[in-house]
Amino acid sequence: MDMVNFVHHVGSSSVLALEKAVQQLQLEAGLDHVKVSQAAAGVNRFCLQNAQHDPLLTGVSSSTNPFRSQKVYSFL
Repeated sequence: MDMVNFVHHVGSSSVLALEKAVQQLQLEAGLDHVKVSQAAAGVNRFCLQNAQHDPLLTGVSSSTNPFRSQKVYSFL
């Protein structure tokens, strides 16, 4: 089967999808890779350096908490 018959056999939309996949794989192959242990160490370092600014760790004062329950006043 020659290439022209193959293209007609597979269909042009399938060929376009395959070309996109090859293009994506070529792009990803060119990226620099980082070992998981190095990435995990970097994330850990970032978390430790920014822990003092994390409201999940330090808490939020009730006066600055936008999600605090609102007081409801009713007048009779």
